[in-house]
Amino acid sequence: MSLPRTERIAYGGDYNPEQWPEEVWKQDHAAFDLARIDTLTVGVFTWALTQPSEDVYDLSVLERTLDRAHAEGRRVCLATGTGALPPWLARRHPEVCRTDFEGRRHVYGQRHNACPSAPAYRRLAAALAGRVAQRFADHPAVVAWHVNNEYGGACYCDLCAAEFRTWLQARHGTLQRLNDAWNTTFWSHRFGDWEEVVPPNALSEHWRGPDHTAFQGITLDYLRFTSDNLLRTFREEKAAIREHSGLPVTTNFMGMYRPVDYHRWADDLDFASWDNYPPDDRSASRMALTHSLVRGLKGGQPFWLMEQTPTVTACRDVNPLKRPGILRLWSWQAVAHGADAVLFFQMRQSRGASEKYHGAVLNHAGRTDTRSFQEVAALGAELEAVGGALLGGRTPARVALLFDWDSWWAVEISDGPTRHLKYQATAIAYHRALWEAGAQVDVVPVTADLDGYDVVVAPLLHVVAGDLAERLEAVVARGGSVVTTVLSGRVDEDDNAFLADVPGPLADLLGVRVDETDAQEPAVVNPVRLVDPDGSAPELVSAATTAFDLVLPRGAQVVGTYGADFYAGTAAVTRRQAGRGAAWYVGTCLDDAGLEWVLRRVLERHDLVGPHAGTPGLEHAVREVEGRRYEFLLHHGHEAVEVTAHTGGTDLLTGRRIEAGEVLPLAPADVLVLEVR
Repeated sequence: MSLPRTERIAYGGDYNPEQWPEEVWKQDHAAFDLARIDTLTVGVFTWALTQPSEDVYDLSVLERTLDRAHAEGRRVCLATGTGALPPWLARRHPEVCRTDFEGRRHVYGQRHNACPSAPAYRRLAAALAGRVAQRFADHPAVVAWHVNNEYGGACYCDLCAAEFRTWLQARHGTLQRLNDAWNTTFWSHRFGDWEEVVPPNALSEHWRGPDHTAFQGITLDYLRFTSDNLLRTFREEKAAIREHSGLPVTTNFMGMYRPVDYHRWADDLDFASWDNYPPDDRSASRMALTHSLVRGLKGGQPFWLMEQTPTVTACRDVNPLKRPGILRLWSWQAVAHGADAVLFFQMRQSRGASEKYHGAVLNHAGRTDTRSFQEVAALGAELEAVGGALLGGRTPARVALLFDWDSWWAVEISDGPTRHLKYQATAIAYHRALWEAGAQVDVVPVTADLDGYDVVVAPLLHVVAGDLAERLEAVVARGGSVVTTVLSGRVDEDDNAFLADVPGPLADLLGVRVDETDAQEPAVVNPVRLVDPDGSAPELVSAATTAFDLVLPRGAQVVGTYGADFYAGTAAVTRRQAGRGAAWYVGTCLDDAGLEWVLRRVLERHDLVGPHAGTPGLEHAVREVEGRRYEFLLHHGHEAVEVTAHTGGTDLLTGRRIEAGEVLPLAPADVLVLEVR
C-alpha cells in the first residue's frame, strides 16, 4: 500500500466543523478556496459525537462534513475519532483510565487518557473505526484513513501488568532467559514465577523519576512493551478499517518522540506522517533531521506533514509567532525532505479550551485579510502552480545516520557514567554538522540495509545487537566510512555489558580499546587538539565536555588528543584505515566546531560535501522523480547572501531560467526549487 492518490502536494489540514454552526462552514470553504486548500483532515476528536453512548452511533456530522467537502472539490483524510475518550466510556468502564507512574488511577480528563490494555477500550475503539470505515469506505471525498492521534503515554495498571507478563513470555520464552536478561541474581531479584513480575515504576524499581531504575533490563523491556502495546491498538483499528476499505492508513507521529519506537511501527503504516512543532525558530537542521527520520520509516517513501502551525504554537510558556516568510520556508523544507503533503493544525481556531490560542489558518473572526492568512494563500498558490511535479520524489542520499530507540532508552536510564549525555541532543549535533556540510542524509534504523551508503554515522550506538557490527564492518570493507562515538558498543539488547574490552563488538572495526571513561560536569572543558592525518586541513582545538574515554589505539591512528587532566596527550579521536575504508571513533563530546571538523574530513573523502556548504544558514536538498532532479535552496539565515549556481535549470516557483555559474542573490527565508536540465 502506498501514499494516498493526489494530483499535487496535498494542502490543508485539521478541520473541526463540528465545533461550529453550519452557517460558518460556507464561510470556511470560501476562505479555503482563496488559499487553494484542497485537503482536510476530519474527525480526529469526534468520538463523543459519533458514539454518544455504548450502543448508539451517530455518523451524521461526519457525513455532512464529507458531503460538503466533496461538493467543494476537496479531498479528506478521515480520522477514526479515537484520539480521546468520550466521558461515558470512562464512567461505564473506569478501568480504561490510566494508572500513572506513581501508581495513581486517574479519572476522566485530558486527551491521552486510555489504558491500551483495557478490553473495553480496545473493543470499542476498533468497533468505532470499523463503523466509520463501513459507512464512508466508498465516499468520493475520502483518500486516506487517520487512526487515533499522536499516540503516547504509559499506563501501570493491573491490566498492563498482566499484559506485560504475557509480552515477556513471548519475548523471552522462559523464566531462565528472563532472569539472565535482567541479571536478577543482583539484589536477590531472581523470579520463580511470571506472576512475581510487576511493572517498573515509582512503587517498585524506580526512584527520582522514570530514568532512575535499579534494574535497567526490566525498565528497558517496559519501554518496549508500552510502545508495542500502543501499536497493538493501532493494528486493531487498522484491521477494522481493512474489513471495509483498501485506502491507505496512517497515524500522525511526533518526530523524535522518546516514548514510542516508531521503527517498530513502520511496517504497519501504509504511509508515514508527522506533526512538526519545533521548540524554537532556530531549528532548521533539527527539522531536517526529523523529516528524514520520518522519511526513513518507509525506506525513503514520501511522507505527509500532517500538522504544523500557520502562526503560533500555544502549548509552551512563551509562544512566539512565526516571522514573515518562515511558514513558506519551513513548508518547502518539508517538501524538500520528502513531504507529499503540507497540512496545518488547525483550519479555524477553537473557541475555547486549551487550544483556543493555537495558530490557525482562520482566526476566531474568520478573517482572510490577516498577514498569516495571506501567507497561507500565497503558499497555496505556489503549491498549486507546481502541481504534481514533485510527487513521489526520493532523496538520493549516500550518507546514513543511524537512529536507535533502544540506545536512546538505554543511555538515559543508565546510572553511569553521566546523566548529562543525552541521546537526542547528540543525534541533533551530529546531524547538524552533516547538514551544514550540505550532505544528503537518510536517517534510518540500525536494522536498515547499509549497502547503498558511503558514510554511516552512528552517534551513541550504546546497544549493539544482532549482526549490526558485521554490517558496519562490511561498509568499511567495501571502501566506506563509519563514525561512532563515546559510550558506543557498551551493552547487548538486554542492556547487559559485554564481557569484553570496550567497545565490545565494535573493537575490531574501530581498532581501539577504551580503558576507562571519565565524566565531569558539563562546564568542565578538556581541549582536544585535532590534526588531520592526511595533512589536508588545518589543526583545530575543540572544547570537549561531559564524557571522556581513555582510548588505547589498537591499530587506529590518533586524530585528536586531550589537552588536560591526567590523560592529557592521550587519544580522544581515532581513525582506523582498512583498505579503502575507514572507521572513526570520537571518544568524547566535541563542540560544534570539532564535530564539523571531523565530519568534513569524512565527507570530503567521499566527495559528499554540498556545493553551498560555506554559506551559513543555506540549506541544499535534493529530490529525484522518475529521472528528473530537483534541487532546493532554502535560506534559513538572517542576512542576505549571494551564491553561485552550481547547476542550471528552471525555478519551479518563478519560472525563471538559471544558468550554472550565475550569481544568485538570496534574502532571508528565500526558497528556490530548481528543476535541473
